[in-house]
Amino acid sequence: MAYDPTIYLGAASFYARGRPPYSAELVATLEREVGLARGGRLLDVGCGPGVLTVELAPHVDEAVGLDPDAEMLAEGARRAGEAGVANVAWVQALAEDLPRLELGSFSLVTFGQSFQWMDRERVAEAVYDVLEPGGSMVALAPTVAGRPVPPNPGYPPIPHEAIEQLVDSYLGSRRRAGQGFRSPPPDRYEDALARTRFGEASIVFAPGRPDIVRDTDSVVAGYFSLSWSAPHLFGSRRVEFERDLRTLLRAHAPSGLFWDWPGDTELAIATKPR
Repeated sequence: MAYDPTIYLGAASFYARGRPPYSAELVATLEREVGLARGGRLLDVGCGPGVLTVELAPHVDEAVGLDPDAEMLAEGARRAGEAGVANVAWVQALAEDLPRLELGSFSLVTFGQSFQWMDRERVAEAVYDVLEPGGSMVALAPTVAGRPVPPNPGYPPIPHEAIEQLVDSYLGSRRRAGQGFRSPPPDRYEDALARTRFGEASIVFAPGRPDIVRDTDSVVAGYFSLSWSAPHLFGSRRVEFERDLRTLLRAHAPSGLFWDWPGDTELAIATKPR
């Protein structure tokens, strides 16, 4: 599929503060399931602003964050510096470019909510070639459907349905993406992996965080971090949209605080034979 450089135009600064974190047990789950450990090398594909890269890099010897968006990579490097994480190299390239990049071999290759944007089978085959024997590819995404919902800690939930209706009133009901429209993949990550040399993938869930409380600024940032409501899509009406969004949020929670339940972190794990 052709890469559209405007998919996340203007979204980098909103991403890290607007997206809910992965499971608090993600590192422990990766240590248990794929042997995440010092001595290994990590490649985070479609790393965006390095949310996953910066979290996992301290647990390996070397990490590489790969993304085609220069603004996202700059934000990732900034965040790594703030966190004191110095073992990350940031590479601007498409996932489909992997065969020509000569990045070396890796013990773990991750995709944090990015696998759907790629030619999945082609990229998975390229990942297979750069993995060490016994190494794993892991595609992660927060999953709500079918997962048990924890008790509400006492704050109103984010009114996602009402916000989506507001976005639709500005941008139309067909979800936008860059200069075109979103085209979700036809099937699940593990279905795509099954069509590659990896074969059958395993599905593991790391328990979500039940107590995420977000303020209005964070909720607004979360929507500006999405491909279908990125800042550039609103054009000259961006200020108007943000004003209406804040008014909507204030009506749902005068305190300005919301409970966010992003679900459990789902991991599709595919391992290269030793």
